[in-house]
Amino acid sequence: MIAKNSIENLKNNLDVVDIISQYIQVKKAGANFKACCPFHGEKTPSFVISPSKQIYHCFGCGVGGDSIKFVMEYEKLSYPEAIEKLASMVNFTLEYDNNSASYDYKVIEKLNDYYVKLLSTKKEAYDYILSRGISNSSIEKFQIGYAPSSNETLNYLKSNFLNLAQAQDFGLIDSGQNGLYARFIERITFPIYSLSSKLVGFGGRTITGHNAKYINSPQTKMFNKSKLLYGYNLAKQNIYSKKQIIVTEGYLDVIMLHQAGFDNAVATLGTALTQEHLPILNRGEPKVIVAYDGDKAGLNAALKASIILSKNGFDGGVVIFGDGYDPADMVKEGQIEQLNNMFSNPKPFVEFAINTQIEQYDIKNPNEKQKALGVLNEYLQSLNPIMQEEYKPYLASALNINSSLIQIRNTILQNSPKQINLSSIDIAELSIVKTLMEYKEYIPLIKDVNIFSTHTQELVDVMQNINIEKLRGLLLQDEIKLYSEEELKQQLIILTIPYYEKVLQQIPNDSTLDIKTKMRKIRETKDKIQQLKKGKL
Repeated sequence: MIAKNSIENLKNNLDVVDIISQYIQVKKAGANFKACCPFHGEKTPSFVISPSKQIYHCFGCGVGGDSIKFVMEYEKLSYPEAIEKLASMVNFTLEYDNNSASYDYKVIEKLNDYYVKLLSTKKEAYDYILSRGISNSSIEKFQIGYAPSSNETLNYLKSNFLNLAQAQDFGLIDSGQNGLYARFIERITFPIYSLSSKLVGFGGRTITGHNAKYINSPQTKMFNKSKLLYGYNLAKQNIYSKKQIIVTEGYLDVIMLHQAGFDNAVATLGTALTQEHLPILNRGEPKVIVAYDGDKAGLNAALKASIILSKNGFDGGVVIFGDGYDPADMVKEGQIEQLNNMFSNPKPFVEFAINTQIEQYDIKNPNEKQKALGVLNEYLQSLNPIMQEEYKPYLASALNINSSLIQIRNTILQNSPKQINLSSIDIAELSIVKTLMEYKEYIPLIKDVNIFSTHTQELVDVMQNINIEKLRGLLLQDEIKLYSEEELKQQLIILTIPYYEKVLQQIPNDSTLDIKTKMRKIRETKDKIQQLKKGKL
């Protein structure tokens, strides 16, 4: 875990303008900077960056935050990943609270460089890559390399004074009865990167006829194959812009698809798509296309993926390759238009899941049809209510039964949180809100939130420190004034006097109060008004 004081020290070394300008073009605009918002399409810049406040805000779509929030949103990273990314950008050394501390990536990066240089010298490996249709530019883009014998790898590490303990932590080498040995021996190597673009492991393909055609790095603190996708580091920006991600089964599929222009393709690492992959797939909320082989293993993996993705509300579908073909083969043979048509018209997840599961039963047999109904009814009930209603007729038709036999859950959809409505603007009230956001020590000056007539909810949010993200844009709006303490008190008095005068008028008509209580409240309210008119809150 990254130490809190280290994060605070990093923040002190960040400049929001410098960080954002590394991603998008910004221009000076008075005391601030402006740009076209990278989070929604626009021609007129409404994205404002404040060097003095170290924040940004888009007045078009409402996004905003600091340097860390920007990197999280732009690169779709978690908070720790964004911290590590920013630290690398400003050459800052993070400190960690425990022994999972900082790892020196130098050892794995240097070994990858060594493997990359060796590929062109190993004719058999290089010829294999070329024979699969992979171009030299793709070899360079994906840093394809070659791992030599165990002794050669060990000698390289030792002669370059690289830390062997770190190499073992990364799963590059291990120890056995005969001492240290390299894990990747005489294999074509495919470097695998984390979501924050750190090199964390390798995939390797044998060229010597080893029983294990493909292997991956072992599980380490840095490498968990169920939480990684091959090629994601190169595909992520294309995934966000195209709003689509293509998930394949292999390294070569990804490389060849990128080579053909499908640069939003990734692959699972020798494992089926699992629940742990979902947070990665959900980044940027793209449409997910599962593109698997048509053999038994591929169909089973596609069914499992369809069920997981549909249950979790993902949009997209399945593409199955038949006749022993895979995406890499189709690219090699120039079938780009066919691929484009396939990816543009996938079989929706729910339809694929229903059809594939029905095929496992002989529905001409009533008992088998009943079993299929039981399984599919349970699956349908795992979907959200709208999807259940949508696919109830489809399932009935597929099973050739009356739709009344299909049961769905009656689930009330939860209302989404209400967005703050600032369409009705009161500058004076918003100026008070802005001042309280900037100077929280003034919050005790607010005695009653009901003095506001338009922006009561915003005042409550600031006082309770909630929904602040939605109000951040106030800090960058020059027309909304930032009050001094005396100005704030004066404005509160101006708002409070009419409020108490209105209360004074209502007390006599309050049927819940007896005469004695009414008289007391009238006196108290008049006293408050007199004090306010004297300039006292």
